[in-house]
This record gives sequence, structure tokens and C-alpha cells, in this order.
Amino acid sequence: MESLGSRIKQLRLRAKLNKAALARKVGVSDVTISYWESGAIKQIGHERLVALADALDCSLATLLEGDSAPPLLTLTHTGPLPWEQVQATTMTVPHHLALNIDWKAPCVMVTPGAETDFTPVSTGDLVLLGPTHVFHKAGHYLIQREDSFVIEHFSKAPSDITIHAVLLAHWSPA
Repeated sequence: MESLGSRIKQLRLRAKLNKAALARKVGVSDVTISYWESGAIKQIGHERLVALADALDCSLATLLEGDSAPPLLTLTHTGPLPWEQVQATTMTVPHHLALNIDWKAPCVMVTPGAETDFTPVSTGDLVLLGPTHVFHKAGHYLIQREDSFVIEHFSKAPSDITIHAVLLAHWSPA
């Protein structure tokens, strides 16, 4: 399995950027880029990952999973849940990704469908969802209200509501 560091280097070379140029685009030092590429720094914050993907002109999925990243699934208010869709491909959480909760089970990367409202997630955002029916800790969960899926924040376990997934990470375009 290719490491995030080697993917960053490969994508940087593909984009014809030296470390200093990439560092300027991301807002870090070229030493930080060297540490990321060598694997000396293993966890990179969400904001930096989004900035890296933008600077490298690739999707966040490609940055995290490589060119063989699964197709991006769409989150809609009705219909099958993303992990139930025909083209669904689950992934294991990359060890370098900081999450809202500790998660070891498969998860899916999704984006809200056009003309949907999944506040606080907007169209064009990427979300990592962990399918579950269990409340883990305070955070945002994908639930069903009447005949529609929504994302809501819970500080304690909800009663009489079916949880379908926990929001593990959320990226917004810069």
C-alpha cells in the first residue's frame, strides 16, 4: 500500500512543483513538505489536506487513496444510503487521517447531491461517514426523520431516532 507521503511527492512531481512552491500554495514551510513526504509527520489536519489537494490539483479522495480511489458517492435525502448504492466502495480509514472519533470499521467518502440541504455540510463538501446504528459520542449523525435523511448534532444518545451513520470528518472547499 502506497503511503500518503509518497502520494504527496508523486502528485507534487506530476504537478511540476518543487517543495518550496507547494509549501507556498499550502501555507507551510518547505521543511513541513519534506516531513510529510518522508512520513516523519504522519497526521495532517483537515484544512491542510484540503489545501494540499487544491494545490496539487487533485481530489481529496485521490490524495488520500491514490489514483485508484473509489468513485465519489452521493448523499441524498431519499433512496439508498451511500454504502448501499450499487457502485459503493467502502474504505478503511487511512492511519494519517485525524477523525472526530476513533473509527476502525469501513467507511465511505460522500458528497451531498445537488439541491440537497445537509447543514452543516454543503454541496461540494466531502464527508467521511461511518455506517452505524450506535451513538458513539457527541457529534453529527446521519439520521432519518420521516421519509428523509438529515444530518443532526447530538450531545447525547437520541431516543426514538434511528442512527444510520456518524460523521467522521468533513472537508469544505477553500
